[in-house]
Amino acid sequence: MDTPIVSAMSAAKDAATAAEELAAQLGHTELGFILFFCSAEYDLPALAAALEQQFPEVPKSGCTTAGELTPVGYARGHIVALGFHASDFRVAVGPIQNLTEFDLLRAQELIDDLLLSEPVYSAQRRQSFAFTLFDGLSAQEELALFSLQTALGKIPHFGGSAGDDNQLTDTYIYFNGGFYTNAAVLLIFTAELPFEVFSTHHMESREEKFVVTAASDDTRTVYELNAEPAAEAYAEYVGVAVAELNATVFAMHPLAVRMGNEYFVRSIQRVNPDGSLTFYCAVGEGAVLTAMATQPILPDLEQRFAEIEQRIGEPLVTIGCDCVLRRLECEQRNEVADASAFYQRHQVLGFNTYGEHFNGIHINQTFTGVVIGRGEDGV
Repeated sequence: MDTPIVSAMSAAKDAATAAEELAAQLGHTELGFILFFCSAEYDLPALAAALEQQFPEVPKSGCTTAGELTPVGYARGHIVALGFHASDFRVAVGPIQNLTEFDLLRAQELIDDLLLSEPVYSAQRRQSFAFTLFDGLSAQEELALFSLQTALGKIPHFGGSAGDDNQLTDTYIYFNGGFYTNAAVLLIFTAELPFEVFSTHHMESREEKFVVTAASDDTRTVYELNAEPAAEAYAEYVGVAVAELNATVFAMHPLAVRMGNEYFVRSIQRVNPDGSLTFYCAVGEGAVLTAMATQPILPDLEQRFAEIEQRIGEPLVTIGCDCVLRRLECEQRNEVADASAFYQRHQVLGFNTYGEHFNGIHINQTFTGVVIGRGEDGV
């Protein structure tokens, strides 16, 4: 293995074959950790067994996706993996089960254990970043991420919520040899290589505003916007019938909340039979939602990557959490090939998410990730 991080992908539909192909590309002897993202189309118990068979001694974590970012760009129905060299990276794995019972005390206990664990504590003179993967349909991100960030302190943090190929049925997190729902995993990566955690979006605010006049925080459901049935008010703004609302419409006409001078998108997940709207992020009663105008995604990405690469040098890899609605935007604008070429040039690997995490905040319709540089030796 000549590089601190090696990538692999497989389009094989059979779980055993996919795991074999990953093993052939990743190698075995010097791997200290494997991070992977896989389509929910796989037979997940079979995939878990196959990965354990191929990599019995290597810690692994991952999740199901709403699409994959592979060495050749956007894909669906694939599995993509990153293997981290044991001598260059220390990775502490913190599984979280029973998300509904996770709180600040449990977060502090988990992070204390991870920071004192051998992978992190023994890595002197190195820097760390945190990466989270959450069950994307758990509706637990807001409280859990706040608790984790409070305990993480100054450690930069990013992550994404698992998908299930837009079925909105079940999303899974992998750790300890199996796939779990109502679960999450916190990973703390420690290395000497330069890195930068970041989040970006490509939208501009419009004049239209919506006040949430009836909502349920627990279910992320908005019943009324501007004292009108939510779906009707939104459909009227977009200029379509309620029956025509779908994921592509939501992607092209996002809404956002303003915090200070920043806008954070709150993406719509679906229309419910009662005319309410369910969101991917929590939207509370009394919140003001601003309509946002989407733009092509590449100019923003090109600018952000140029700035980051100027600071840390040529990227070794970027682990990316790219909202599924951004991908739908690319498809609507016929920009998938150009976006895939950009990701390939900049060594971007990751997945399409049901929500992104950045320094304790749950957000939507962003690209969030970490750029890891090659370092002074240019490895």
